[in-house]
Formats: sequence, C-alpha cells, structure tokens
Amino acid sequence: MSQGVRTRPEGSARALSEAYDTALLDLDGVVYAGGSAIAHAVESLATARDGGMHLAYVTNNALRTPDAVADHLTELGIPAAADDVITSAQAVARLISEQVPQGARVLVIGGEGLRVALRERGLEPVESADDDPAAVVQGFGGPDLPWGRFAEASYAVARGVPWFASNTDLTIPSGRGIAPGNGAAVEVVRIATGAEPQVAGKPLPPMHRETILRTGAERPLVVGDRLDTDIEGAFNGEVDSLLVLTGVTDGAQLLAAPPRHRPTFVDRDLRGLLTGQPDVEEAEGGFRCGGWTASADGERLRLEGDGDSLDGLRTLCAAAWTSAGDGSCTLDGEKALARLGM
Repeated sequence: MSQGVRTRPEGSARALSEAYDTALLDLDGVVYAGGSAIAHAVESLATARDGGMHLAYVTNNALRTPDAVADHLTELGIPAAADDVITSAQAVARLISEQVPQGARVLVIGGEGLRVALRERGLEPVESADDDPAAVVQGFGGPDLPWGRFAEASYAVARGVPWFASNTDLTIPSGRGIAPGNGAAVEVVRIATGAEPQVAGKPLPPMHRETILRTGAERPLVVGDRLDTDIEGAFNGEVDSLLVLTGVTDGAQLLAAPPRHRPTFVDRDLRGLLTGQPDVEEAEGGFRCGGWTASADGERLRLEGDGDSLDGLRTLCAAAWTSAGDGSCTLDGEKALARLGM
C-alpha cells in the first residue's frame, strides 16, 4: 500500500504470511473482542501458522499473565503457549530491573501479570509505600482496583521513588464498550504528584525490544487496530505494519494519520495475512487501486470509480497522505468515505 512517503515493501505481492517470518499480533480488537474471537481470526491464524509463520501475541494489557492469555487463546481455538505471549508487564519489569538492584522491592499498583513479570526478573513485589520500595510500577488492574492503590503510589512517588508504567493507553475495549485504561489511572497519580513515569508499553521502544528479544523475529510484521499504539510502535521500531479494521480505527482517522500513524498495509481483518496487497499506482493527478481513482481536489478528497471498497480506501489514503506530506491530512474526505460505506 502506497503511503506517498514510503516505498512499497519488497515481496508485498506475496501473501504477507510468506513475506514476513513473524506476526506481532495485538489482541483486543484484532484477535478477540469482549472475550470472543473476531470473525475470521481463528481460521486465518491457523492457516498462517500452518504455512510457517510464527505468531506472537503482543499486548499492552499488564493485568493477565502470559499463561492466562495463552489459555484464553487456546480456548478460542487458537493454540498458544505462554512463550507466544509478550506483555507490557514483561517490558516494564525488564526496564525496572536495569535500574534497581537484584532483589529490590517494587511497589505494585496493578494485577497478577505485573507481579509474575517482576519475579521473573528477580524483583520482589510489595503492596505498601511503607515497604521501602526501590521503584513503583503501575499497570492495568481491572475495573475493581481500589482507589486507595493510587494513593499508595502517590505517597511513594511524592517521596522521589522512581515511577514506572506498563503503558499509558487511555482506554481499553470491553464487552460493553470502551472503558478507562491504564493511562487514565496513571493520570491520577500524575495529577497528585506532578511526576512523570517511565513508560514501557507500545508504542515506545522498550516494548518493541522485549518483543524482538523474546521472539527472535528477523522480518516481523506488526498487526494491530490502533494507530497510536500498534502502528506508531511499528514506526518507532522501523518495521512494517498491517492495520485491521476490526477495532477502534475508522476511515476518517486513517486518512488524517500523520506519518508515524500510517500503516504499511490495511485490510478488513486477519484474512489480510493470507493475501498479497494490491498496488496503489500513481495516476493522472492522483492515485489508482483496483477500480478506484482518488485525488486531492481543493479542500476535499475526490473519489471516482467502483469496485472493492477496501481498494477505494487504499487509494484515498495514498492521495490524503501524499497531500499531507509530513503532517496530518486536513482535506474533507467525508463524502468520499460515504461512497465506500465507511
């Protein structure tokens, strides 16, 4: 898929599962939603795996342990082992272990996933600011995390104890809709203390480093549904990415994306792993893909033709991103997206 500022990756005419050795898959909004597998995910991942692609599941959610995540995936019909799962809890535990002594106490504001990851790094989880912690770590603790835990973190951080966060996603999808994520909880402590945490999760480098260390990927493809975590994380790691439209990102957000949020490829769902991606070619005054042509016309994007709506979206992205250059596209794409039913 052309981005206007990037060269089409070599081998993208082949199935992505053949062109890349490892898929670094986000979970919520990509593989499952609300505890249930997303349509086409189970069979698509099975086909990719049977064809030799290594599947790794990469999540910013620090609540559950890799064992728990792997068990859930297996129950959904996606066989997985704990070693296939990489969490922001693991990334932040490694970050902490590089800055405090072996065996140091760490005040945990979060769930079991953080405690397991800290112990894996030889650190001791504690529950109180009075336990003389060498660090404070904050991760998603679920909807029932007591308010007093934020106060406990604040007491320690205000005394100058180094503060770490697994991630700063402001929201998290649930079966009932969008709920506050760990980033919202981090803001509580930030407001109370005026401090800034060191953050490990997507889109920041510690998470990408953790993923590569644990998977050994040589030609990874990041697969996600969020521009500001999955796609930006791929950008920061200088690897290619596939955006699937089964999660939070819609067409308007995609067209307006600045360079760090522009995926290499876009597809409806995980079936996109099993196909090549069509060329988006320069045409007179614009771009062409399939039966569609798109161009920047004054203050809006113009779309003409017919065919697969996804090809139309790819064409619009090329026109929007080329027009925007290194910025965000401000052209009106509402009418063009409406033609595609988006």
